Amino acid sequence: MSQEEEILPENPQDEPQAEAAPAVEELLKEAERKAQEHHDAWIYAKAEAENIRRRAQEETDKARKFALERFSSELLSVMDSLDAALAVESSTVESYKSGMEATQKQLTNVFEKFNVTVVDPLGEKFDPHQHQAIGMVESDAEPNTVVQVLQKGYTLHDRVLRPALVMVAKGK
Repeated sequence: MSQEEEILPENPQDEPQAEAAPAVEELLKEAERKAQEHHDAWIYAKAEAENIRRRAQEETDKARKFALERFSSELLSVMDSLDAALAVESSTVESYKSGMEATQKQLTNVFEKFNVTVVDPLGEKFDPHQHQAIGMVESDAEPNTVVQVLQKGYTLHDRVLRPALVMVAKGK
């Protein structure tokens, strides 16, 4: 070895490069591991979101399909009463009338139970949100007052199922 070689210091860049290479590789491996963890978590979250969406859709479909189940089961007693009335072989007009009144009472009870209310606006001010005017007639009543109800209306929780068909007083 020559004296010159001994005097020259070792290349200062050699040493940090040797140490930097393993450190950079470790950082890269750590970053790749974290990236894989994040990717796996994202895939899991995506699958979970899809499962939640699918379950919600199934629940919505079931709710739609069976929404009328309770209402329908309550109407069965009304149908039974009508069937019983038709099965009677020797009946009078009075017995039919009383049977129809009892059946109507059953139906009214079912409607009340499910918040279906009757709109019978005779003598009230015409309301286009709840009434459908079929025509106007001369009357002593105040203008735009319902003077005749041709068909009752119905609401469900204050939402109109069917407007009442009415005749309205004409202004003089």
